[in-house]
Amino acid sequence: MAIDIGRRQFISVLGGAAVTWPSAAHAQQPALPVVGFVRVGSPDASAGYVAAFRKGLNEEGYVEGQNVTVEYHWLGGGQYDQMKALVADLVRRQVAVIATPGNTPAALTAKAATATIPIVFGTGEDPVQRGLVASLARPGGNATGINYFVDEVVAKRLRLLHDLVPTAIRVATLVDPSIPSVAASTLRGVQEAAPTLGLQIQILNASTIGEFDAAFATLARERPDALFVGANAFFLERRVQFATLTARHKIPATYSSRDYVAVGGLMSYGTDLADMFHQVGVYTGKILKGEKPADLPVLQSTKFEFVINLQTARALGIEVPQNVLSITDEVIE
Repeated sequence: MAIDIGRRQFISVLGGAAVTWPSAAHAQQPALPVVGFVRVGSPDASAGYVAAFRKGLNEEGYVEGQNVTVEYHWLGGGQYDQMKALVADLVRRQVAVIATPGNTPAALTAKAATATIPIVFGTGEDPVQRGLVASLARPGGNATGINYFVDEVVAKRLRLLHDLVPTAIRVATLVDPSIPSVAASTLRGVQEAAPTLGLQIQILNASTIGEFDAAFATLARERPDALFVGANAFFLERRVQFATLTARHKIPATYSSRDYVAVGGLMSYGTDLADMFHQVGVYTGKILKGEKPADLPVLQSTKFEFVINLQTARALGIEVPQNVLSITDEVIE
């Protein structure tokens, strides 16, 4: 009888163990692939762009928390010294993809740190000249992405500002010197176009909040006729401040994206940044599915937007010429 009891107990224990095995197996499922997303700015101010990135991921079948994990790393203005350590950590942990939308320094840092982890960039500079890819059609390495043209539209943006404010002569140009290649190309484009328009250029630099405040103190004191704001994620984060301060000091300003104009800036000309983030998301999804960066050609932006805020123009005493209004892609009332 004792043997029978022991046998029954053994069967009971074995049955109980059988119930727990599926749970243990479930707990040992492979970890989700990790995407390291590196961007200058803050999550709140970039919420629309992050949504566009996620939409691109979703279109390729990837949903955060279900079959992919995205780690968002946000850097403040002037914090590029921290980028090397951040990227080194992503490489050490062997993340599945490093995504750097609108962050050429991060893409270059990642490219220098790894030849194997895929990198998906969004850059306003020439990715071939910057050494990110061998060619646009055949990237040839571990990086690919989208070129959304910043340098190429500088001269046209200055001309549109001149068309909108033809009485302007002295134009201040604000750039971020912590990204030397972008600052240099912006200034080169402005300085080459200025003489043909009869404009005088004053250069201002800002890569920190303190320098940003100092630049506007200079603008308030010297009263230029207009302001040309270089394309920069640090500046984009402060678009509401730009709108407030330029309105206070009565300075017509031109920007690189409609995001500035939507919050009260005067005018912008440039590519659709949300589309760039979306494409970075799409390519990230494709790579997660097994495609190689070397086989994905670098995309190029084809949509350019000229946007004017009429309410701001009226507040500045600017009457928008009909010939300018006729070529505007969007008018914000």
